[in-house]
Amino acid sequence: MSLMLTIFGEGRDLNSLQMTARAVAVFFGALVLIRIAGRRSFGQRSPFDYVVAILLGATLSRVIVGASPAIPTVVASLAIVLIHRVLAWACVRAPKLEKLIVGAERQVFKDGVFDDKQMSAALITKTDVFETARQQLHTTDLNDIYAAILERNGQVSLIRKPNDARPD
Repeated sequence: MSLMLTIFGEGRDLNSLQMTARAVAVFFGALVLIRIAGRRSFGQRSPFDYVVAILLGATLSRVIVGASPAIPTVVASLAIVLIHRVLAWACVRAPKLEKLIVGAERQVFKDGVFDDKQMSAALITKTDVFETARQQLHTTDLNDIYAAILERNGQVSLIRKPNDARPD
């Protein structure tokens, strides 16, 4: 136990080497926790998934600087990851829960018409849709666009009209 105290220190009186040792240990511990959480928590980046990232960062940083005891803090981090995992599993099996927790996509534009109600609910503007058209399709108009959908992760997807329906 004395060797562990020498390496990782105790409390807030940590030297640079002890803080570095904690940072290395927390890095690998966080990697394990993220692997437990699964790709979803950091791949799709929905608000539901960002909660895990924010809370893990905030919680695990306390271990590095010695602001909280290491073992209880890591256990709390594991609880956060497991809650995320259980809720993600439940969302797969219960679409209503998924819509509540993760949200739903919103069609904000269709057949040349913006849906003001959906845009207001999503807090996006026509400018946001035009920006996506410029970035993704390198165009400044929506003549070739059948629909624009605000995805659950906050990105706007543009669906082109079929070739036979596009204006010449």
